[in-house]
Amino acid sequence: MSKPRSDNPVYRFFYAAETWVGSALYAFGDWTGRIWDNYAARLAPLKVSGPLRGFLEIGSDGISLGLIAALGILYYALPPFSGTGDIWNRGREYAVTFTSASGELIGRRGIRQDDNIALDEIPPQVIKAVLATEDARFFTHLGVDVFGTLRALVSNLRANNVVQGGSTLTQQLAKNLFLSPERTFRRKINEAFLALWIEARLTKPEILKLYLDRSYLGGGAYGVEAAAQFYFGKSIRDVNLPEAAMLAGLFKAPSTYAPHVHPEAARTRANVVLARMLDAGFISQGELFAARRVPAESTMVKDFFAPDYFLDYAYAEVLQILKKYGLSKDYVIDVKTTVDTALQKYAQTTMNGFLEKEGPEVHATEGALVSMKPDGAIKAIVGGHDYEQSQFNRATDALRQPGSSWKPMVYLAALKAGFRPDSIVVDQPVYIGNWAPKNYTRKFAGRTTLAYALRQSLNTIPIQLAMKIGRQSIIDTAKLAGIRTQILSVPSMPLGTNEVTVLDLTTAYATFANGGKAVSPYAVLEIRRPNGDLLFDRAKNVPPAPQIFDPINVADLNYMLNQVITQGTGRRAQLGFTPQAGKTGTTQDYRDAWFMGFTAQYVTGVWFGNDDYSPMKKITGGSLPAMAWKQYMEKALETQVAEPLPGVPLDNSYAAFVARRESEGQKLPAALADDSGRPRSTTRAAPKVATVAPPPPQVRVQQQQAAPVANVFQRMFGNLFGNRNAQPAPVPQQRGGSNFQSRYGTN
Repeated sequence: MSKPRSDNPVYRFFYAAETWVGSALYAFGDWTGRIWDNYAARLAPLKVSGPLRGFLEIGSDGISLGLIAALGILYYALPPFSGTGDIWNRGREYAVTFTSASGELIGRRGIRQDDNIALDEIPPQVIKAVLATEDARFFTHLGVDVFGTLRALVSNLRANNVVQGGSTLTQQLAKNLFLSPERTFRRKINEAFLALWIEARLTKPEILKLYLDRSYLGGGAYGVEAAAQFYFGKSIRDVNLPEAAMLAGLFKAPSTYAPHVHPEAARTRANVVLARMLDAGFISQGELFAARRVPAESTMVKDFFAPDYFLDYAYAEVLQILKKYGLSKDYVIDVKTTVDTALQKYAQTTMNGFLEKEGPEVHATEGALVSMKPDGAIKAIVGGHDYEQSQFNRATDALRQPGSSWKPMVYLAALKAGFRPDSIVVDQPVYIGNWAPKNYTRKFAGRTTLAYALRQSLNTIPIQLAMKIGRQSIIDTAKLAGIRTQILSVPSMPLGTNEVTVLDLTTAYATFANGGKAVSPYAVLEIRRPNGDLLFDRAKNVPPAPQIFDPINVADLNYMLNQVITQGTGRRAQLGFTPQAGKTGTTQDYRDAWFMGFTAQYVTGVWFGNDDYSPMKKITGGSLPAMAWKQYMEKALETQVAEPLPGVPLDNSYAAFVARRESEGQKLPAALADDSGRPRSTTRAAPKVATVAPPPPQVRVQQQQAAPVANVFQRMFGNLFGNRNAQPAPVPQQRGGSNFQSRYGTN
C-alpha cells in the first residue's frame, strides 16, 4: 500500500477508505471466480451436445414456464381467506326463536337453524339419501373427486347441458361457508382449494355434520333439523325413508323442490333420490317400492300470532345482549320475551280500529302504541297500521314532536328546584326576543297554581319555569328519565318541540309510575340454547334499578298529572275504577297527537299522525289518542286489582265509581269505541268489579304503614283514606317558600 501524500487528516481518512473498499471488492471477485470455476469443472462431465442438448433445453424451458404457471394458478386459486379466527362461523347468521312471557311461540328472526342434533342421532336413511345424491364417494376422496368430476364432465358434454354436478360434498361445504354462489371459473378453483384445506383440518364425520347443519334447504331453513321441523313438523330424528328422500332432494335446488310450494316436483325428486339409494346399495328394491307407495307429505305449518313490530325490537335487543355478555358465538338460541300476546293483539286491534274508522275523517293514517310495566318490561308495541305494508317501526324509530306531553319533564325539573303543586305562577304574555308563546285557548289565566297550569296545559308557564330554573336542568331531567334522542336547548324546548320516540317518552312516564326509579325498557327475559342451557337471565344478570328522582317530587308530579285526567285536558282517558295519571300532547298544526298515561300496572303511550307530517284535522291529544288509550287500558286492566300510585292513593271514590256504573247498567260514553272501532250505543256486561275494587281495608293500612311515601299521601289526602271528618284534601306538603314570588322574587 502506498503512503498518503498529505498529512491532512480528512485526506488521509478518505484515502484509507478508498484503499479498504478496493481491497474488499478485489477479494470478493476473486472468491466468486474460484467458486464459478469449481462449479464449471464439476459440470463438465455432464455437458451434452446435439439433439440431446436441444431436448434438454426445451425441457428446461418447459419446467420454468410450468413453475411460473403453477405459481400464477396458485395465486389465482387462493381465496380471500386468512384461515384465522372463528372461521367456521364466518358470515353466519343468527337463528332466534321467540316465545312470549307465557312460553307461547310468537315468531323467529334471522334464519331457521338448529345444529344441536348430534350426527349419530340423525337417522341413517337421511345420511344415506344425502350421500347417494350429493357425493357417493365422500368417504374415499380427499375433498376433490377427480373421477367424479370427469364423469360429470362427460355426462354434461353428452347432454349438452349441465345435468350432473362434479362438486364433492366438501366442495359444497366450502362454497356454503366461505364463498359466494356465483358460477365462475375462479370460484370453482377457490372451491377446490378450500375443499382440500377443510379435509386437512376436519374429520369426515365433522365435515358431514357441518354440511347437514349449514346447507340451505328452502323456507328460510338451514340444515336438516330446521328443514324437518319446517316441512314435516317433526325432528329429523323422527323422519322416515320417504321424508328423508324428500329432504335429500332439496340440496340440489331448495326452491324448485320445496314440498310446501311444489309438491309434485318434490315427490319426483324424492323418487330420483330413492333410485340413487338403490343404485348405491343403501336400500333394497322392496324399500324403494314401499317408499314410493307412501310418499312424504309436507304438513301445514301451524299459524301463530307474530307481533312483528315487537319482534324487530326484541331481535335488536338480543343482538346487543349477545355482544355485551360475550355470547356472540351462540348462533342458535331461544329467547323468552316480555310480550303479553293478548295485550299485543288488543293493542293492534285498538289502534287499527281507530285508524280505520276515525282516521279517514280526520286525516290520521298512522299510529303507534307502547305499553310496558313500570319497571320497563314491554308488553305490547304497535309500530304502525300494517306491518305487511310498512315495516318501519313508528313506536321505536319515528322521531316526532311530543308537544305538551313533554311538559312533565319541565314540571319535574321545577319540583326538583323547589316548586310545589300549589306554587303560585302567573299565566301572562311572555316574550323571548320576537317569540311570544300563546296558550291553546289564546287566553291567559293570570295568577294560578302550578297544578292548574299543568292540567290545563298552559304554555306560558313552562317557558317561565325554564327561564327560572334553566333549560339545562330540564334537559338533564329528561335524559335521566330515559329520553335518548338529542334535546336542543332552544327557547321552545319546554313546549315539546324536540323530537322523541314513543318508546322513549313512555319510558320517561314509567319512571313516574314507579316512584322515580330508573327505567331501561326491555323485551328479553331469558336466552337459552336449544338444549335448555341458560345463557342470559335478566333477573340474575341485570342489577336492580337505582332511584334517580326524589319519590316526593315524583308523587307531587303524579298528583298534578292525575288532575289532568280528572279535571284537565285528558278527561276522555279517565278510567274511574283505578288511580291513574297522564298528559295530552298536540303539536303545531295538529301534526302529532299524543296521550301518555299510566296506572300502577301499566304505562302506555299512544301517538297518531301521518308519515309525511301532513296535519290532521284538529286532532288533539285529548281526543283520539286519549280514547284509544282508555279503550286499550280498560282491556289491559280487566284482570288487574286496583292499586295506588305514588301521589295518587287508592280511595273510596273508585269503588263508588264502579258501584255507580253497575247501577247505571254500565253504559259507555258515545265516544268510546268497541273492539271493532265503532262507537257503541248499547250497554255492555258489567265489568269484573271484584278485580277493580279497592283492596280490603287491612291491606291498604299495611300499604300505608309500610311505605313512607304512603304516609305523605295520607297527609295529603287524609279524607280519602276514610277520615270523613277531616278537612278537604290539602295540596301536597309545603317545604320552604311556597309561591313563585317568594322563591325567586319575581313572576
